[in-house]
Amino acid sequence: MKRIGVLTSGGDSPGMNAAIRAVVRCGIDAGMEVWGIERGFEGLLDGELRQMDRSSVGDILHRGGTILKTARSERFMSPSWIDKGTELLNTFGIEGLVVIGGDGSLHGGLELAQRGITVMGLPGTIDNDLGYTDFTIGFDTAVSTVLEAVSKIRDTSSAHDRTSVIEVMGRHCGDIALYAGVTGGAECVLLPEKEEDINKVCRKIIEGSNRGKLHSIIIKAEGTKTPGDELVKIIEERTGKETKLIVLSYLQRGGSPTMNDRLLATLCGEKAVRLLCEESESKAIGISDGHIVAYDLKEALKMPGIFNQEMYELIDVLSK
Repeated sequence: MKRIGVLTSGGDSPGMNAAIRAVVRCGIDAGMEVWGIERGFEGLLDGELRQMDRSSVGDILHRGGTILKTARSERFMSPSWIDKGTELLNTFGIEGLVVIGGDGSLHGGLELAQRGITVMGLPGTIDNDLGYTDFTIGFDTAVSTVLEAVSKIRDTSSAHDRTSVIEVMGRHCGDIALYAGVTGGAECVLLPEKEEDINKVCRKIIEGSNRGKLHSIIIKAEGTKTPGDELVKIIEERTGKETKLIVLSYLQRGGSPTMNDRLLATLCGEKAVRLLCEESESKAIGISDGHIVAYDLKEALKMPGIFNQEMYELIDVLSK
């Protein structure tokens, strides 16, 4: 394989640049041309390709976002447009493609794989919602960003004897809320994987206040049933405590990636290039039990995520 491409697709995540850097430099070291495709699948359809060299990825390891830019492509959901994308890759002589993104991006890569392009999927998403890998690139940084916000919100909540509901991202996966809840000392977390119990939330707030607690922190995943503003009203009515909603939103996607995300991105990028050199079939690359792993792309996307029930129950124990 002499020429490969790399793109980032969907929502950006800290560590994407580290993955791009690894793919480009490892690819060149292996004697291959590496072409960057801007704006993901949307840019592919518009022919936004450029050859990259070592200097193309200089001074990006520590930067959030993605130098290749990213986008969501409705066109790429159509078989005719996917065929066009395949034709463009063939026109440029690109035999292998590294796709860095989440579930939707890797499914897009699978469509190309089924049309003859060798695709290596890297888990680039803060949501941690890909079942085949323990962690995704950007997740660790996103949780760290949430923790920094929790610490600051706790200060002002204590000053005002206030309850704070902090809404975090994650779509249909509650891992950001779960991990931030354990490490940030939340009284409760609300997750899409668990049935909501607002009565329990209110009891915890009242019990904490009776013990002399000056504040309560509730972390809510965005995919839960009750909207944040409605939840705040219910808590205020039932507890009598002033309650504020803080939606962290896109703050969680930005910032310099942590060591864990830089390392995961780099090792996954190197693994992708090595597999392309070996003319492997299309794979999804991730981490399991501390080891970089690669699974058949189609089978990997079928693997369900495993909810950490023990960690969820630990929050209740620690917050008493």
